[in-house]
Amino acid sequence: MKKIHLIGLGLLGGSFALAAKQKFSELVLTGQDTNPQHLQDALALGIISEEVSGPDADTDLVILATPANSLGDLLLKTLDQIGPNTLVFDLGSTKAKLCAMVASHPKRSQYLATHPIAGTEYSGPKAASATLLDRKVMILCELEKTDLHLKEKAYRLFDALNLKLRFMNPEEHDRHLAYVSHLSHLTSFMLGKTVLQKMEDEKNIFDMAGSGFSSTVRLAKSSPDMWAPIFIENKENILASLDGYIANLSAFREKIAAGDGEGLKKEMEEINTIRGILDFGK
Repeated sequence: MKKIHLIGLGLLGGSFALAAKQKFSELVLTGQDTNPQHLQDALALGIISEEVSGPDADTDLVILATPANSLGDLLLKTLDQIGPNTLVFDLGSTKAKLCAMVASHPKRSQYLATHPIAGTEYSGPKAASATLLDRKVMILCELEKTDLHLKEKAYRLFDALNLKLRFMNPEEHDRHLAYVSHLSHLTSFMLGKTVLQKMEDEKNIFDMAGSGFSSTVRLAKSSPDMWAPIFIENKENILASLDGYIANLSAFREKIAAGDGEGLKKEMEEINTIRGILDFGK
């Protein structure tokens, strides 16, 4: 592994760069970003050593780490530019549209569709961390469509970063992520909005907020520049998950309105089975 070029120098792109630098001492990292401040910060923090406008013939990997609605055109443009020994992979949170867009491209075999299940509510290169990706899941889609020799370059990087690989098709990926990631961000934003609206009347509401509120609304601090495109790119799946969520909220509200304490308790006991699925060691 000699050279990686990053397009997008925020939290994920920056974290990949910092972690890769620790594992490959001779690695050259170049990059670009449309945000001048991000570019300046990435250079100052050593995330990249040089700003360049695109990959050259010696580039092993190009990592696309920009908002979801920009990835399609960017991927096609990047594939047009690269030489035969370069692999491109993206870090986007949606995959179906992207894979469909690139399906007939003559360099389709030089693309690997990936999604690291990692992140925080913070954004930008200053939020990047060399440990962010350690032991996190990396989802790979349509692996069979990527050139065997080229994807070995990605495997070498993923292995060095201790990523746990999982495989699924793009449609399955987008459907599942709508429920376990996208819906949780959406509801956190709306919880934050509901509380902010109440603050107009109750100025001390945050003084009464405990750890439960803080953990539930944490995702509302996430970047709108990143999440608005995700909600639109995965619109159909998110709407389906949101419809189910709204229906469950409405039914739960009716039990509260009816004073049905036993019904509430029974439903929450059934939901408690999620403990056995999501065991965070608490």
